[in-house]
Amino acid sequence: MKGIVMTAAGGPEVLQWQELPKPAIQRPDEVLVRLKGAGINPVDTKLRTRGTFYPDRSPTILGCDGAGIVEAVGAEVKNFKEGDEVFFCFGGIGGPEGNYAEYVTVSYRSIAKKPKSLSFPEAAAAPLVLITAWEALHDRARIQPEHRVLVHGGAGGVGHVAIQLAKRAGARVCTTVSSEEKGEFVRALGADHVINYRETDFVEAVMEWTEGKGVEVAFDTVGAGTFEKSCEAVAIYGDLVTILQPSADMNWGTARTRNLRFSLELMLTPMHLGLTSALEHQADILRCCAELFDSERLSIHLRQTFPLGEAAAAHRLLEQGGMMGKLALEVG
Repeated sequence: MKGIVMTAAGGPEVLQWQELPKPAIQRPDEVLVRLKGAGINPVDTKLRTRGTFYPDRSPTILGCDGAGIVEAVGAEVKNFKEGDEVFFCFGGIGGPEGNYAEYVTVSYRSIAKKPKSLSFPEAAAAPLVLITAWEALHDRARIQPEHRVLVHGGAGGVGHVAIQLAKRAGARVCTTVSSEEKGEFVRALGADHVINYRETDFVEAVMEWTEGKGVEVAFDTVGAGTFEKSCEAVAIYGDLVTILQPSADMNWGTARTRNLRFSLELMLTPMHLGLTSALEHQADILRCCAELFDSERLSIHLRQTFPLGEAAAAHRLLEQGGMMGKLALEVG
């Protein structure tokens, strides 16, 4: 098969088009998937730049998100058969089990049936951001109807899904963006209040929107100073969830005074640590979201696709920043 191999840590040029052995089922819980699409995520560019979780495993194929057609199943596989169209987030953090390739083997516990309403590239662009947003809002922050929620970076990959999931949960949502174009985009997704952080102090805007109380939930997809400053915008006893590493020199004074509850969200943890029940939970999330897609209650914005052989170009575009929605590779 053909695939994109990361030959070393470095710039996009380390992603090389190579001929590779076609993978085969090694464990009874695995399925062999003929990939039709692979999602591109910021974690891919970080792993490419810094090195993977498993630097001693080779070849290294990136790509956590995949969508394709089941070609073979192991003896213990349940609920899936040859010919099923599936999507999933698994692999791509080191070693050969990534999705920038024509085939991959995946545990059936991590996959779900592809939404019928999505193309393969659209489905491949969705899993990581769906799981991240769902876990952050439902599992970490315990979002409730009528909660007021602040989503940072609402036009981005995770952010644009988080807005929709929060609205489906009955919350009122405000979000930060950097341009009027992005403002129009997030309003169409259902955002109740849009803050252009380049023109307006987001804390002041949030406090005005909430009549001085702050939001019950803030979801940070930006990190650095935005995370620390968000403490001022969260209601007393509220929740602040981040997908980034808090700064070592962060001042926790405001957070302590307001009795905030903090959560860290890294959806790769179950894969990295081999947590079977957590992987099954993530597949359940994908099944729930597939129903939302097919009932037109959820959408994924796929900005652009690239042929598999142009993965390096996709990385270059993503690293320019300011992305609306997602990128994906078309395979086959």
